[in-house]
Amino acid sequence: MPAATGPVAGMYVCGITPYDATHLGHAATAVAFDLLHRAWLDEGLEVRFVSNVTDVDDPLLERAAALGVDWATLAAEQSALYADDMTALAVLPPQVYLGAVEAIPLVADAVTRLLDRGLAYRVPLEPGAGGAHPELGDVYADAHAPEVELVPGLDHDATVALFAERGGDPARPGKRDPLDPALWRRERPGEPAWDAGVLGSGRPGWHIECTVIAEQALGDAFDVQGGGRDLCFPHHAMSTAHAKALGGQGARVQLHAGMVALAGEKMSKSLGNLVLVSTLRTEGVDPMAVRLAILAHHYSQDWEWNDEVLATATERLTTWRAAVSGNGGPDATATLAEVRAALAEDLEAPRALAAVDSWASTSLTLGGDVEGAPGVVARAVDALLGIRL
Repeated sequence: MPAATGPVAGMYVCGITPYDATHLGHAATAVAFDLLHRAWLDEGLEVRFVSNVTDVDDPLLERAAALGVDWATLAAEQSALYADDMTALAVLPPQVYLGAVEAIPLVADAVTRLLDRGLAYRVPLEPGAGGAHPELGDVYADAHAPEVELVPGLDHDATVALFAERGGDPARPGKRDPLDPALWRRERPGEPAWDAGVLGSGRPGWHIECTVIAEQALGDAFDVQGGGRDLCFPHHAMSTAHAKALGGQGARVQLHAGMVALAGEKMSKSLGNLVLVSTLRTEGVDPMAVRLAILAHHYSQDWEWNDEVLATATERLTTWRAAVSGNGGPDATATLAEVRAALAEDLEAPRALAAVDSWASTSLTLGGDVEGAPGVVARAVDALLGIRL
C-alpha cells in the first residue's frame, strides 16, 4: 500500500466519460481505490480524494448523436446513474468531483500558460472550423518534451498505434509528431464550444482536464493517481507531463487496476460486451456480492466475470452474514490484525477475505464465547472492505 507523505493523503482517480452506464470494469477500478481510501482512513490519515467526469468528449458526442438526444442530458443522466451505482457498491464519495465543463476556465488558463512558455503550439484548422476566429488553431503539446514518459519496450510506431487505440489522434494533419496530445480543440460545426479568450472558442483536451483538476484540488504534488491500466498510456503519461510542464510534479505514485473480461475479451463500450452494475441491481443481485466478487481478485490482476464468480461471492456473503448474526463468536483480534496486514501488503484483498472466511467458518462450525466478536468483525468488514453485513 503506498504510504502518504503527510497527514493528509491526496488521491486523484480518473472518472468516467458518461455515455453509457457503469460496467464492471469501472466498478472494479472504483472499488480498488476505495480500498486504498479506507486503508488510509484506518491509519488515521485525512484523505483528500478527487475525481472527475469527462462530461464533454468525442465518444459522448457521438453516442448522443446516434441516440438522437442532447449530449448534456445524456451526460447528466449517466453521471447520476454512475453515482447511484457507486453508492450501492459502498464506494466512499470524493471530496472534490469536478466535470470537464466546470473545469474549462482552469484548462484555458493552463493551456495559455503552456503556449506562452513555448511548450505548446497551434495547428491550422480545416475549412469551416474555428467559428468567428478560424485563424486560431487547435492547440497541441509537444510529446517529445523531457517530461513525457513513453511506454517501455515499444518503438515509436508501436507507441503511435497504442496512442490511436486509446483515444489519440496521430493522423491529425499539421501536428509536429503523431504522439502530440491535444490541449484545446477549437469549435467545429455542430459541436459544443466555450469561449477561452486567446485560445478561441472550443473545448478541452482529455489529458489536460485531469491535470488541472488535480492541481486545483490537490496542489502541485500529491500521493496517488489512479485508474484502469488502459489509462497508463497515454492518459496518465500525458497528464503527468502537462503537470510538470506547468511547474508541478503530479502524482508521486501511479496505481493501475487490472482489466475485467467477459467471454475472453476485455469489457469495453466499443465491443459492447458489458455487464452493467445497474442491470445486476435491477435483476436483484446484492451489490455487496458484486463488491465481494471484485475484492476476490487483487486490484492489479486481470480477471474474467462469469456466473461462477458471482455465485461464489453470493455464497461468501451469505456465510459471513450468518456468522455475524449471533452475540458471541470466536475472538476476532487476530482476524482484524490479518485484514489490516493484508491491506498494508499492496491491498491484498483476497488475503483479507480469506481471513474473514476463516473466522466465519470457525464461528459457524465450532462457535465461540467472546461476546461482541461478531460485531467487531461486522464493523471491521464494513470499515476496511466496504462490505455491509
